[in-house]
Amino acid sequence: MRQAKVGIIGGSGLYTMEGLRNVEKLTLSTPFGPPSDDIVVGDLDGVPTAFLPRHGAGHRISPSELPARANVWAMKSLGVTHLISVSAVGSLREDIVPRDVVIPDQILDRTKGVRPATFFGDGLVAHIAFAEPYCPELCGIIYDVATELNVAMVHKGGTMIVMEGPQFSTKAESNFYRQIGGDIIGMTALPEAKLAREAEICYCTLAMVTDYDCWRESEEAVTVDMVVENLMANTEASKAIVRRAIPHVAEAPRDCGCAQALENAIITSPEAIPGERREALKLLVGKYLD
Repeated sequence: MRQAKVGIIGGSGLYTMEGLRNVEKLTLSTPFGPPSDDIVVGDLDGVPTAFLPRHGAGHRISPSELPARANVWAMKSLGVTHLISVSAVGSLREDIVPRDVVIPDQILDRTKGVRPATFFGDGLVAHIAFAEPYCPELCGIIYDVATELNVAMVHKGGTMIVMEGPQFSTKAESNFYRQIGGDIIGMTALPEAKLAREAEICYCTLAMVTDYDCWRESEEAVTVDMVVENLMANTEASKAIVRRAIPHVAEAPRDCGCAQALENAIITSPEAIPGERREALKLLVGKYLD
């Protein structure tokens, strides 16, 4: 099976990745079911790269229904070490305007607990460190490239509120998220970021701003038409940033802690781990338990 070093998960508006060469479309199965769609693997400017449309071709899957475990597991099984997530978000700050780019460094979870958020359990317990939910090294590369390209205003750092959806916020909710320190708001970064860390994959969100949510009184309330219009404008910028970043990502040493996130996280005594769980999660824990 083809392997890849860099993975791209395309959010709303990004359903294909131009420039891939020697392409192979893979229909994968995982212990957590199939991923959102077939994964396209090819060479992007000479770097083995895997692309997955998060919501499936034709945008068939709601944020609350995403098979996040299958998506991340599939990327891991292909050898992906760095995962770039492209996501459409709303702005919660006056100075972050529609069509800006944000590289967040924090996440605040406002989902409703209906999304499986770990690979572990059923006899194998692991507690990963998640104080820094995004890989600082990968985020730094993406930020530098986005700034150099000058395709949009780029903001380094910020807190991503992850809400349940699929409905957009009420005004009360939107103002509350501003009060608790949110800078941008989206629906898909969790549990994706947690699962990437459990899989020891460096993870970064390239957040493309589509609207002001609904807190800003001088703005009309967010509508699907507004979001789609800005999505289309953002798509080409995100493709350019990702494509320029890929060679830099491939060359970067992994000096972050992402690659050893599970080293001291497995709490269950090896002799107490059920054999079937050990085997089922071998892709993740084999190097620590074998």
